[in-house]
Amino acid sequence: MREKDIKREVLKQLKKEFPKWRRLPRKEKQRIAGEVLESVVAKNTGNEPTADIPIHELTNTPVPMPGIIKLAEMEQFVEQTTRSLLSFPVKRWPSRYEDPELEAIDRLVDDRVVNRLLAPVGYTPSMRDLYPSHYLRAELLKSLRYAEISYRKYCRDVINRMDSKRQRAFIHLPLHRAITIDHTQLSRFRNSLTVVQLVNLMVYVIHLLVKSGRITHPFRVCGIDSTDVAVLSCPRPLATIEVGNKKVRIYAELEADCGKRRKKRDKSEYFVGYRIHTLVAIDPNTGLNHPLFSLAAPANHHDNLFLPQLIGFGHAMGLSMDIVTVDEGYIDTEQNEQIRKDYGVTIITPAKEKALIPDHVDPNSGAVYLNGHCEVPMSYGGRTETGHEFHCGADECFHAPTCSKCREIPLDAGRFGQIQDQVYGVEQARDIRKNMERCFNLLKHREGLDPLRVKSQHSTLVAATLAQMATVVLEIVGTRKTETKKTLPKQLKMFCCQAA
Repeated sequence: MREKDIKREVLKQLKKEFPKWRRLPRKEKQRIAGEVLESVVAKNTGNEPTADIPIHELTNTPVPMPGIIKLAEMEQFVEQTTRSLLSFPVKRWPSRYEDPELEAIDRLVDDRVVNRLLAPVGYTPSMRDLYPSHYLRAELLKSLRYAEISYRKYCRDVINRMDSKRQRAFIHLPLHRAITIDHTQLSRFRNSLTVVQLVNLMVYVIHLLVKSGRITHPFRVCGIDSTDVAVLSCPRPLATIEVGNKKVRIYAELEADCGKRRKKRDKSEYFVGYRIHTLVAIDPNTGLNHPLFSLAAPANHHDNLFLPQLIGFGHAMGLSMDIVTVDEGYIDTEQNEQIRKDYGVTIITPAKEKALIPDHVDPNSGAVYLNGHCEVPMSYGGRTETGHEFHCGADECFHAPTCSKCREIPLDAGRFGQIQDQVYGVEQARDIRKNMERCFNLLKHREGLDPLRVKSQHSTLVAATLAQMATVVLEIVGTRKTETKKTLPKQLKMFCCQAA
């Protein structure tokens, strides 16, 4: 039995038999985790093959489900919500801000739309002092201005003080009545949000972004990358056992696991926590990038498992994408080709250094020859269903009577990916992907995703979504905006349209 299957079975038993796991003392958790781990390994000592497990079940990530509003339908949804006579009662706040940034964001986010998107089933607004919009605005304000402090201090020292007029006005709390929001209420609000509600919230924010003119839809270039988020509450495992040449570790944070981060001088090579995989829209004219949706997963899973999942969510959200640029962690030739067939999205990846070079291809220049006797490189003819087609570039040749003058090279993980390296603009598209580092830096350091102040994989997904919302609304209002000019070549745009 594989180590991932063993851990999945252990976590399933712990969650089922100990629903109040978080409240147990650490020594009790160690005892229970050790016993369950040993019992699962003892029951599965054979080498019988295990059944194929769906990717979303293996990684404990959600899948697109009914209820997601597409981007093209969001404008009509917003119009119907704001015109409805039965909408949630929302008090109209005056423009009493001294801060132009908060005032602009306050005008941008409509409470009626937020309440309808985030209200649970059976929710009625009658006899209530607080609505979902209050909690969302409180989370948004924390990401915008108070990301460095804990939720307890934020509620006690910022939004619950009656002299904090500007903060309470942004959240739409009464200025002369002591209605407060406790940190436990925010915790329950985050845990109550479903995946469909989070996706619809991001579709609403993307609708506002496109409507503002900061980026145009359909998105010409998108990117997918990941970043590590460490969990500080469980640095050491509760129980460990070795299966073959790999170890199975159970942590106090059940969904978290040990993963390998990129080499950093001030941090260790390994960390315990989650990895945030994010789909980002990149504006080739400005170089700016806008996060669209994220998936949070244990840190021990390979990156390429999440490429089809994120593109599937993008398709469910009604996002139209031409190309998606990724790094080497997402290279999978068969999987990427299936994505192109299913969604019409072309994947641009860097060439693997260890990829085999096809016969009669110059390893330095990438020039393609028909055979070992040819001296004139072939010209690129275009993309086929199974690879790339090249044509003879010689005007006169004594091999012409017996030469086919055409050659097809299959797709690979090297120079001949979904877009061949000879197409002008591929390198520019790969370079644009490096701009995504700014997106992750903002999410982790400005919007407070690192250090992680929430627990559980779902709460991490909610925190990432709220941080993305804060990033996008700041881009819309433009109070902290700096632009750099970077353009995508027209030839690559035309190629992407033809490939799709």
